[in-house]
Amino acid sequence: MLMGEYNHNIDSKGRVIVPAKFREQIGDKFILAMWLDKCLMMVAPEEWEELCENMTKLSTAKRESRAFTRMLFSSATECDSDKQGRILIPAKLREYAQLQKSVSFIGVSRRIEIWSTEIWEDYSNQAEEDFVDSAEKLGDIVF
Repeated sequence: MLMGEYNHNIDSKGRVIVPAKFREQIGDKFILAMWLDKCLMMVAPEEWEELCENMTKLSTAKRESRAFTRMLFSSATECDSDKQGRILIPAKLREYAQLQKSVSFIGVSRRIEIWSTEIWEDYSNQAEEDFVDSAEKLGDIVF
């Protein structure tokens, strides 16, 4: 289970250190792709395979399905971390997520999200305000 928040700086070449705790959990090889709300998604190869399997269930007759699938798969790239635990985030993905200096890694169950820290803080502040209302709208949560 991936959880927690970690902040690191990204260098001018687009390299950033992946938090050691996350590297321990998903390994040194993973898939990086555009995700929702202007962040990137990082998943282990086996999670990516499961996502790919689920994506085949979407109807290609629906414009939204085609658009989402195209954007997700065209942005996806396989990544390896180097000996220092850094990854190189491709320019297109850095641009999409507006990654410039400070980067936030967020553990979200089976995926890691990579955010511009500034965008994450704005999003998080709003989501925090809506936290109770969201829980009530989602219904029963079983523990």
